[in-house]
Amino acid sequence: MPLVAHNDLPTLQRLKAEGATIVLPEGRALHQTIRELHIGLLNMMPDAALEPTERQFFRLIGESNPIAQFYVHPFTLDAIPRGPKAAAHIARYYETFDQVKADGLDALIITGANVTGEDLSQEPFWGPLSEVIDWAWDNVTTTLLSCLATHAVLHFRYGQPRVKQPAKRWGVFSHRVVEPHHPLVADVNTRFDVPHSRWNDVSRAQFEAAGLRVLVESDAVGVHLATSRDGFRQVFFQGHPEYDTISLLKEYKRDALLYAAGKLPEFPPFPDNYAPRHEQAILLEWRERLLAATAQGRPAPEFPEALVAPALDNTWHDTAEGVVGNWMGCMYQVTNAIRRLPFMEGIDPADPLGLYGVDG
Repeated sequence: MPLVAHNDLPTLQRLKAEGATIVLPEGRALHQTIRELHIGLLNMMPDAALEPTERQFFRLIGESNPIAQFYVHPFTLDAIPRGPKAAAHIARYYETFDQVKADGLDALIITGANVTGEDLSQEPFWGPLSEVIDWAWDNVTTTLLSCLATHAVLHFRYGQPRVKQPAKRWGVFSHRVVEPHHPLVADVNTRFDVPHSRWNDVSRAQFEAAGLRVLVESDAVGVHLATSRDGFRQVFFQGHPEYDTISLLKEYKRDALLYAAGKLPEFPPFPDNYAPRHEQAILLEWRERLLAATAQGRPAPEFPEALVAPALDNTWHDTAEGVVGNWMGCMYQVTNAIRRLPFMEGIDPADPLGLYGVDG
């Protein structure tokens, strides 16, 4: 499926260099019967992760389904503080929420975010995020919510606040499909891996108390994939299937340096089920050199990413492509149905978008 380069966002050029199919707006759709679909990307990640998160979600969209030309519209929230570099990137390449509302979307992805406390309602972005989610509920066919965004919606819309866990849940964990007939998990492995990185959890009991449908869960880390009662209008991820192979390695480096700077109380453990033993030994040696340098007031030693990264396996990306491809395929069918029918007229309340009765 081609991504449409409707602006000069560097992420698009980088994906093109990686081999992704990128077309100009005046390209293929004018000469073939390929529909345009417009996806918003509300990127709430902090400055260091802003552009990597762009690439991860653009890549998933661009690799997953050949049904349409996809225009991806990144935007963010003014309430999230930014440094000069990220602010300049946003000012040049991102749209505003007002622009997004005026032009409309077929679907929306909302990323996670860094928070400063346990109570999400006290975060500066809480009000603006709630506004986006309310607007999307009324105006967008389907919204995919990632990690912190899932927790926010479970809190403010369904009254199910997340619960702090005794230890950080992070690593790569095996999951099982528990509702195999749902279109979002059609033709994907019934057991697959997903990365997680979070201190907080919304349990299966909370999802079910909210009337939501759990599709994929893990014995080790709980629910990963769920949907709103209709099966499609809201799609919830607690894990991070969009992660690159080295994303957890970079988080380990970040947290280790934060500990060395006195900003975290404990040195981070290794992510579970991620680095082989030999590479863990390399990281342990770096840890000792880092702690010694910190004690002596010297700069941190170079992080051994080049030695560790080649041994890391990616055991989740193919399934992530499949799930996101299914999501976009359902979106294509549902938006076709909405164009043919008055919205919500004669639709089963348990299936308000007619997902299971859509004729593609």
